[in-house]
Amino acid sequence: MKKLIIWTGIGIVAVVVLAGLGVHFFLDIAIKKGVETIGPRLAKVDVRLDSASLSILSGTGKIRGLVVGNPEGFQTRSAIHVGFAGLAVQPSSIFSGKVVIRSVKVQGPDVTLEESLHGSNLRKLLKNLKAASSADKKTGIKDDKPGKKLQVDEFVVTGGKIHVSFVGLAGRTVNLPLTDIRLENLGTGPEGITAGELTEKVLTEVLDQAIKASAGAVADLGKDAANMTKDIGNSAAGKAAKGLGSLFKGKREPDAQ
Repeated sequence: MKKLIIWTGIGIVAVVVLAGLGVHFFLDIAIKKGVETIGPRLAKVDVRLDSASLSILSGTGKIRGLVVGNPEGFQTRSAIHVGFAGLAVQPSSIFSGKVVIRSVKVQGPDVTLEESLHGSNLRKLLKNLKAASSADKKTGIKDDKPGKKLQVDEFVVTGGKIHVSFVGLAGRTVNLPLTDIRLENLGTGPEGITAGELTEKVLTEVLDQAIKASAGAVADLGKDAANMTKDIGNSAAGKAAKGLGSLFKGKREPDAQ
């Protein structure tokens, strides 16, 4: 009888462990699939994620190798590359209607701001996100599936770099540090915030910081652009140089269609 109880206990523990491992595996796959499915729908670009993991016991997780591609018409390799990001989630909320994320900490992202005759790649991404959000509201689509509604107490980006690419100006590129970004208390209301709305807020902040950081660094390049326009007149490079000048004076060009 004693042996039966012992083996029964061992069996129960084994089932619990296997179930836990199964849930871990399911969550990891679900996060990766969600990013690579929802991302392209919202941003209208290719989105890839190497791996994701989330523990339902500790509520901690991480993602590696997130790559957000560029809209059509842009030449740089990607718009955003995140090597590593750490997550802290309230475990009890994981399978509820609203996932409470205590913190998201993105470390050392590479952001590429490409300016060309098509406009800005980041601005185009932002426009796509806003259009997707607007379309969902018009059609009455509700993000009522588990994991779709979010609350993010803290979203932090540190150690980032901006690669500002000037297409039409002999491929000139300026590499700059990205000012640390901190967003707090997102989606604290009963309706929470959707993944698209969260991405839109973060991308808006990245775009603003990228333009601010780039404005000072391209002062000397602006002089070169002015000299180039004297020589090349109304050529494509000349138009790009003039558009670049208005951008960093705070006059944003219309979004690319």
